Amino acid sequence: MDAPSGAGPRRARGSPGTAEPTAAGRSARAPTAPWARFSAWLECVCVVTFDLELGQALELVYPSDFQLTDKEKGSICYLSFPDSHSGCLGDTQFSFRMRQCGGQRSPWHSEDRRYNSGAPVALQRDPAHYFGYVYFRQVKDSSVKRGYFQKSLVLVSRLPFVRLFQSLLSLIAPEYFDKLAPCLEAVCNEIDQWPAPVPGQTLNLPVMGVVIQAHIPSRVDKPEPSPLKQCDQNLLPAPVVLASVHELDLFRCFRPVLTHVQMLWELMLLGEPLLVLAPSPDVSSELVLALTSCLQPLKFCCDFRPYFTIHDSEFKEFTTRTQAPPNVVLGVTNPFFIKTLQHWPHVLRVGEPKMSGDLPKQVKLKKPSRLKTLDTKPGLYTAYTAHLHRDKALLKRLLKGVQKKRPGDLQSALLRRHLLELTQSFIFPLEHYMASLMPLQKNITPWKTPPQIRPFRQEDFLRSLEHSGPQLTCILKGDWLGLYRRFFKSPHFDGWYRQRHREMAHKLEALHLEALCEADIETWMKDKSEVEVVDLVLKLREKLVRAQGHQLPVKAVTLQRVQLYIEMAIGSLPKDLQAVLCPP
Repeated sequence: MDAPSGAGPRRARGSPGTAEPTAAGRSARAPTAPWARFSAWLECVCVVTFDLELGQALELVYPSDFQLTDKEKGSICYLSFPDSHSGCLGDTQFSFRMRQCGGQRSPWHSEDRRYNSGAPVALQRDPAHYFGYVYFRQVKDSSVKRGYFQKSLVLVSRLPFVRLFQSLLSLIAPEYFDKLAPCLEAVCNEIDQWPAPVPGQTLNLPVMGVVIQAHIPSRVDKPEPSPLKQCDQNLLPAPVVLASVHELDLFRCFRPVLTHVQMLWELMLLGEPLLVLAPSPDVSSELVLALTSCLQPLKFCCDFRPYFTIHDSEFKEFTTRTQAPPNVVLGVTNPFFIKTLQHWPHVLRVGEPKMSGDLPKQVKLKKPSRLKTLDTKPGLYTAYTAHLHRDKALLKRLLKGVQKKRPGDLQSALLRRHLLELTQSFIFPLEHYMASLMPLQKNITPWKTPPQIRPFRQEDFLRSLEHSGPQLTCILKGDWLGLYRRFFKSPHFDGWYRQRHREMAHKLEALHLEALCEADIETWMKDKSEVEVVDLVLKLREKLVRAQGHQLPVKAVTLQRVQLYIEMAIGSLPKDLQAVLCPP
């Protein structure tokens, strides 16, 4: 697998003597370093080819100095080619997600924290995994010994921008397969000129004579998708406007399982292990990504693999029978997994996609005991009983849309809105209860440690549902209490609670800092000893560092006032202490 990485793109920017990347490509590239702008979007671009002796082999890596471990190279090689069961002739696009080897990295990009602080939690950079966006071509070629041209162009990124990167690949890959390396080098240099992804901004991204216009989602954006505003009406050629950088065609993905969408939403909410067996990697990866996105605005906190093969380094870990199945959604194409993962509680098998005018035959609900042979028929094999009643009105609307040939994007918008409202109805009571645990602002005083956030008591919360439960915003009936009880045991409750608790703790720090700034520090210092004044200086400095490092929700004027108070306090001390606190 350790194929030579080929001649990389020229290093047109940056100063000489830039630090080389660490073992797994985790170089702390400064904004002025070569490929810093490229790194804001992509880790690297790979070309995987089929070698008669080696099988799948890594042919090229751009930038050429980006180092992948042997394990990462092997994973990219296997995950970039469809399984032999898929029979993908022609061009196929799909996605994968793989674990980064060598432990969690430290943030290598200067804008990393800034991007994450403004991006929705579901779209933040993944610190421990790589996303791979693949364009695979398999065509007959008599000049090749095996009789087929087989090659994949892969974009490796930490950003879950599946729509953007698939659109980019559909421009680059056909040209690359015709012209090879020089074309790829030129494209990488163009991407290195792109502005960094800033949440809330609509960017123009030029590549190969085309301008892609994309809005980078922000956590303050309204959940409903809004039409893009043109950045520059005078752009020539007219830009290719992306409706979204990350949203898939939900209706197309869920067509065969529409009758079970709500049950699948519950399984995702509870972080249940789910095996998705599809006929090809594109169907597998899109369905897994659609499933993991249906919890938005909640972050999907479990592991998920849009496309997974028996050659994956985690195969043994996921298929062991010595412990309960892990909280993961696995997308596969090899029927062998049905035999290997018969002990899994939920298996979804979908057939070949049928895009005729009618709604395809819906996958049936079946008992796991029926899951016995490799040629198992399409179905959702589970013993799970849904807590909520099915929304028949939604299904009727979608079916009517199929009959009236309603455009797919409108069908997807209907489905997305339904899932969004379902998630919001579920999460609003939790948010309301969590807000009640925050100390009152009047109890935050400058000279005392701020009061603690009160503990989350599950039984108190469940009692509160009688007056402020999901029934206030959702018409669906069912066992909401039972669903919340199971949710408390899931990784998603833990992930949501940690995130909200961290945000509230930061808010408390910000309020305490503002209380300090409104206090009369000069009067307070009059009867205080030197030790107490020095202690105040150190505490204010610590708070200033935390406020800047954690990007606390405080105004710039507050931070300026804290700096002024530090200088005032130091100025009131003897010269020798001033020298200690402010060394030259």
